[in-house]
Amino acid sequence: MDIAARLEAVRARIAEAAAAHGRDADDITLVAVSKTQPTARLTEALEAGQRDFGENYLQDAIAKIEQLGAHAPVWHFIGDIQSNKTRDIAAHFAWAHAVDRFKIARRLSEQRPSGLAPLDLCIQVNVDDEASKSGVAPAATAELAAQIATLDNVRLRGLMTIPAPAEGLAAQRRPFARLRELRDALNADGFALDTLSMGMSADLEAAVAEGATHVRVGTAVFGPRTR
Repeated sequence: MDIAARLEAVRARIAEAAAAHGRDADDITLVAVSKTQPTARLTEALEAGQRDFGENYLQDAIAKIEQLGAHAPVWHFIGDIQSNKTRDIAAHFAWAHAVDRFKIARRLSEQRPSGLAPLDLCIQVNVDDEASKSGVAPAATAELAAQIATLDNVRLRGLMTIPAPAEGLAAQRRPFARLRELRDALNADGFALDTLSMGMSADLEAAVAEGATHVRVGTAVFGPRTR
């Protein structure tokens, strides 16, 4: 199956899940996770109408951004962010989905070039309290959100999570529901968060059911990774 057909199939899954839960599929952004994929594969996706791409590996991503600049894709950094990556992320990306420390958010704000719009941020929340995963604890999210709200050159848009794998729609929905409830609680306290970045190839239906606005899909779009 070529990339255009894969994209069509993923978009159909999103549309079907949205319809099943009274949502508009146009409110859900498909972020094609293009890490490790060669630029030619991204070009195929662009030609099929895909505009949002997610990258984890900074140097690979920058090479793609430089090669595809004329196509004006929207670039999302979705990997862990170390301090030595913030300058390049601030300069090259529209979104950073995995902020879990104020130090990182502050550096992204300080290093955002003045000619660019504020960098859109999501706080990564470790909803399942997994020791192997990054992310702030749910109970600490409000404090971090309040700190980020003081920064000038970034814009806190919402929350992101990568839950533990689960089998079955009901089990998959539970951690996504916790993230949605946390977002709603923050908004009740005066924030204006409009983004839930959650759901991947294996669980996007559960994420859409619980209000995902961005689903990060790699394998279903590009096929299994070769490295």
